[in-house]
Amino acid sequence: MYYKNQHYHWHPSPNDWRNYQWQQHNVNQQPIHDHGNSPYVVDIEQATEHNRFFRTAIWTGKHLQVTLMSIRPGEDIGLERHPNVDQFLRIESGRGLVQMGPRKDNLYYQQYVQDDFAIFVPAGTWHNIINTGQNPLKLYTIYAPPEHPFGTVHRTKQDAMAAE
Repeated sequence: MYYKNQHYHWHPSPNDWRNYQWQQHNVNQQPIHDHGNSPYVVDIEQATEHNRFFRTAIWTGKHLQVTLMSIRPGEDIGLERHPNVDQFLRIESGRGLVQMGPRKDNLYYQQYVQDDFAIFVPAGTWHNIINTGQNPLKLYTIYAPPEHPFGTVHRTKQDAMAAE
């Protein structure tokens, strides 16, 4: 662990685990919100599958941000470019088409994706993901550094577009 320039380490004895009370994190019982720069553990697959909003930030730190997304059938993330932000996306469920390239009019890299696919978007790359399936496309994305303001929740793509 790391707290304010001091390092703390816990080394359990072999039997310490027997006294530990395991707690199961159930996303259905707690509202999803941005936990800020605090330590946080989540079942990311479960949280992503239960997210109903276009975009929900669940953790925003100084150098990294995690958001959950749910893209309706036929919709897309929206063609975008982050000049100084690398992005990692992981598809939890659904099907889509990834498009990337150096310019809006040159999205030469195209790849169909589905459950468990990972997408890596270098900073400055134009990109879009289109839901080509019949069900919502559920994914999470990691931005480094953060891209959206702390606590961002966009219920719909229209909300996201209005905020930009």
